[in-house]
Amino acid sequence: MRDLRAILGPFVTVMLGLLIFAAPARADDEVRIQEELWALTLPLPMFAYLVRPVGDGPFPLVIMNHGVSLNMADRSFFPLVEFRDAAKWFAKRGYLVIAPVGTGYGAAAIDIPERGLYGPFFSKIGKCENPNFPDAGLAIAQVDRWIIDYLTAEKRIIPKDVIVVGQSAGGWASIALSSMNPPEVKAIITFAAGRGGRVGGKPNNNCAPDKLVEATGNFGRTSRIPMLWIYIENDTFFGPDLSKRMHAAFTAAGGKAEYHLMPPFGSEGHYFIGSPDAIPIWSPIVSQFLDAQK
Repeated sequence: MRDLRAILGPFVTVMLGLLIFAAPARADDEVRIQEELWALTLPLPMFAYLVRPVGDGPFPLVIMNHGVSLNMADRSFFPLVEFRDAAKWFAKRGYLVIAPVGTGYGAAAIDIPERGLYGPFFSKIGKCENPNFPDAGLAIAQVDRWIIDYLTAEKRIIPKDVIVVGQSAGGWASIALSSMNPPEVKAIITFAAGRGGRVGGKPNNNCAPDKLVEATGNFGRTSRIPMLWIYIENDTFFGPDLSKRMHAAFTAAGGKAEYHLMPPFGSEGHYFIGSPDAIPIWSPIVSQFLDAQK
């Protein structure tokens, strides 16, 4: 494996900023979509899955932020595309969808602590006694802003027509992004958003839940972007009591967020967005929300 990575390293460097593959897919009778894998020349280079309608564009943009694992071995085997079916659903609605692979992920993390094939891992929250929830979210939010700037410069997207979608820690980053109010972003959707869930692998055992609620309220003080928050009753990372407290703190501080608690889904609701079977459940809510932003 070490020899293989030594061979691939220069290849990955050369391919930065270039289209690695493109595969057309039939979405339905009227819309054809194109799946692609990109290497983005951002200040922190990274790979991204991209799916879009066939054509020249430009298109409205959806950025999809995935969750994180604090376990280095788990990050080593993290899938390149975590919510492919959900991404394709947005593409069928006319969006260019990009799902960046978080830094610190990939097989190289086995050999180099806290570094993966896709760059260093920087989304830590620190110790549970005094976690730094805000900075962990703001770091990924900055990546989203780089992606918007990059695709705008490439003339791939329609400026000021950006939707950001995030799950788990990616949803937390999306809440953090809302506090920055980037002018290009007109709406944000989160699924099971939060940080510090399942400490020690124990269900409903959050790392400093009071601090998470406090940090959520602090983001709400400056957030003015319309948001849709979706949680699931049997989410053992961020259960109903905690998510309701987060929403109350956020909106009391001035944030704009529509909250939906969905019925139990599967054995673990936290991964709701990743299942194709969940799309018929959440898509009507998301469609109604997006239509209201036009």
